[in-house]
Amino acid sequence: MCFSANASFGAGIVLSVIGVVSIKKVQHPSHILFASIPLLFAVQQITEGFLWVTLPNPAYSLVQQLLTYIFLFFAQVLWPVWVPISILLLEKEYKRIKAQKVLVGVGVMVSLYFIFCLFWYPVNAKIIGLHVWYKQDYSNTMGIIVGALYALATIAPQFFSHIKRMWMFGVSILISYIISAIFYEHFVVSVWCFFASIISVTVYLIMLEIERFNKKPLPENHLQLDY
Repeated sequence: MCFSANASFGAGIVLSVIGVVSIKKVQHPSHILFASIPLLFAVQQITEGFLWVTLPNPAYSLVQQLLTYIFLFFAQVLWPVWVPISILLLEKEYKRIKAQKVLVGVGVMVSLYFIFCLFWYPVNAKIIGLHVWYKQDYSNTMGIIVGALYALATIAPQFFSHIKRMWMFGVSILISYIISAIFYEHFVVSVWCFFASIISVTVYLIMLEIERFNKKPLPENHLQLDY
């Protein structure tokens, strides 16, 4: 996170609890990926917490490098795929499913691009003021395009979902990205991931909505489908 090791660890602990209670609301295997989002954010925040602890000490250079790659894997490789797939698995309306599949395809392309970059270009992290700065010497020619596709894969799926509260998740992440890009231009990777992790508490609210939907009594002769 962008303030301190304690803040990162604290966020990780809170998100772990939220992740566990969200997973307990799962009523169908298709819900698991979405319910797991806070728990995955917890792992990411705890990883950055350890990065805060090890970065000031050169003796932990190998550990620093490993933690840097783990954090960037979550931020750049995992989320562009996990978010659209997890929302796709919740969808039951045919037209929406087609749109969600396109967004999954976009996310896969973004993830593959970042996998290539993580292998091909050197990356490292350092503490600058109250922020962790991830130095990534990626090619600038694709920067704007990939950034737009990343946002499309991680934000747009929420607005194509039939679930009523899902839009809150999307709007919150979009606003947090805008704030991060404007006020923390050089630390977007760290700051936006923190904001997104906190926002992921809405996952629990969405799981509650799904649970209430499944508990609604159905009319006689109505064919019940899995949510």
